[in-house]
Amino acid sequence: MDIELIEIREFLARHPPFDVLPAQVLDQLPRNLIVRYLRRGSAFPPEVADVSLYIVRSGAVEFRDGAGNLCEKLGEGDFFAGDCHLPDLPADWHGVASEDALLYLLACDRLQQLRDAHADFSRHFSRSLNERLRHAVSTIRRTYMQDVSVLGIRVMDLVKRPPVTIDAGCSIRDAARAMTEHKISSIMLLTDGRLTGILTDSTLRKRCIVDGVPADAPVADIVKHKVTTIAHDASVFEALMTMTQLQVYHLPVMDGERLVGIVTSSDLSRLQSTNTAFIASDIRKAQTVADLAMSSRTLPELQLQLSNASATAFHIGDALSSLTDAITGKLLHLAEAELGPPPVPYVWVVGGSQARQEQTSLSDQDNALILADTAQPDHDSYFAALAAKVSDGLNACGFSYCPGDAMATNPQWRQPLRKWRDYFATWIDRPEPKALMLACIFFDLRAVHGDATLLAELQREVLKKTRNNTVFIAYMAANALSHRPPLGFFRNFVLIQDGRHNDTIDIKHRGIIPIIDLARVFALSAGLPAVRTVERLRTAAASGALSREMSENLLDAFEYIATVRIQHQARQIRAGRAIDNFVSPAELSELERAHIKDAFSVIKDMQATLDNRYQLGRFR
Repeated sequence: MDIELIEIREFLARHPPFDVLPAQVLDQLPRNLIVRYLRRGSAFPPEVADVSLYIVRSGAVEFRDGAGNLCEKLGEGDFFAGDCHLPDLPADWHGVASEDALLYLLACDRLQQLRDAHADFSRHFSRSLNERLRHAVSTIRRTYMQDVSVLGIRVMDLVKRPPVTIDAGCSIRDAARAMTEHKISSIMLLTDGRLTGILTDSTLRKRCIVDGVPADAPVADIVKHKVTTIAHDASVFEALMTMTQLQVYHLPVMDGERLVGIVTSSDLSRLQSTNTAFIASDIRKAQTVADLAMSSRTLPELQLQLSNASATAFHIGDALSSLTDAITGKLLHLAEAELGPPPVPYVWVVGGSQARQEQTSLSDQDNALILADTAQPDHDSYFAALAAKVSDGLNACGFSYCPGDAMATNPQWRQPLRKWRDYFATWIDRPEPKALMLACIFFDLRAVHGDATLLAELQREVLKKTRNNTVFIAYMAANALSHRPPLGFFRNFVLIQDGRHNDTIDIKHRGIIPIIDLARVFALSAGLPAVRTVERLRTAAASGALSREMSENLLDAFEYIATVRIQHQARQIRAGRAIDNFVSPAELSELERAHIKDAFSVIKDMQATLDNRYQLGRFR
């Protein structure tokens, strides 16, 4: 194969759906392609003798509808299959090369041969990016339903470190010294590189101390040489059953003949302790802040185990937010037990990701206090002390203080109901930049403890003011467009270059927050009480504030981007690093990058629709 054909083959192998084709098919495919060059402004697809699939090698193509609105863009690696009887375009769409473009053309009959022979390849030719994204999300959901049981986790997911071994000819003293240095309760013995035994703490106590075997004796003299092992891809359930039936507490983990680690009964107990129900039970039994802090330390491990079990971002957010609610409620009970009963009814409300039930482990605090209107100035000392105890307790549990001081410890956010009414009326009637920032925080409130009717009454009044309030909603919409997805004109990622997070994407602020902001706008415009992003999008579609198709597209984009974030954080937890939201495209597969570009494109489309609907250029 000459150099030009090799370069084309390598290009195809990097981009879906060609990356799923067998190597021998990819070797032949470049000879089936025609190269075509389009000048900027040329009609797309070009007029050719034989209808074809078009693959964009470089440059860009854009599609517009009959009104001239930009509908979709194709960049490097994207394809268009409309000529091959695959209905990619609505009737009123037309395409144009927005930059000089180099195209590869594949005849439709050859495309059909490939589709008939390779199911994975064929699956990628769905009608639109929305269907491609929907397929990706449905795959995540199916995997979750298959693997949701904690006992469905693979044994290798519990292995935290490389195996610690020692030669079987070494002395008992040398083995004990190695166990002490590595802070482990067992060590594996190798003979000529093969696993031949395990030395445990209990064996050391029994044989050396009770039976009196000298420490200078070979360690092989005191261990059993019949070792029960388990395969790295076996389930935790299999490991548990093996330990139970054979009364063993250490299982070396093997990848074929290669020793890759060890799993112990303690690992299984720790896994069980990171089950949501067990953690919730511990929280209920807690008597001190220290007890709660111990429970909260299991939350990153819970997030990791749920991710390992293919749980969706929706279910992980629900589990972690529920446990944070439980910790908050327990802290309030402990504070009331110390301070005495409150002088007037109150409700402790939370904001941000906890309110929307979209948390990942150990996020910042966002909270406030709404007091009954019977509250008097001298009651504030009680509620100030209550807020301090709870906020300090949350910080001790790993939920750091809010950098913007949006907490009940701030007197501004510890007020009677009548004052909260005034706050919201001001934000709605005079939507200045600071008011819009506060609105984004305090329009997402949920009651956690206390008299929930106080918040419900406030929300009813607020939603009456926002429903069909076109001026306020236009300002909120303009504010929502301040977070743009990191997708450039050519569908390339726009990466951070700040010296700290180079070549990454802030997937929270550039992917998740834009959808949260859009959902809030639609909910407020229709006067909908939902706070959770998923519920806002669904109820907005049901009310007519948002088309059902766009609601489904945003839901799919939200779930896919959030799942990429969860998987990124799982890798960090597994590696013992602090979690963040800075995802490098390099850590994603080519298919994942294609799907996340589709998700970002959905956001861009909706933001463009919102821009046109409210004519937001006048606010910029």
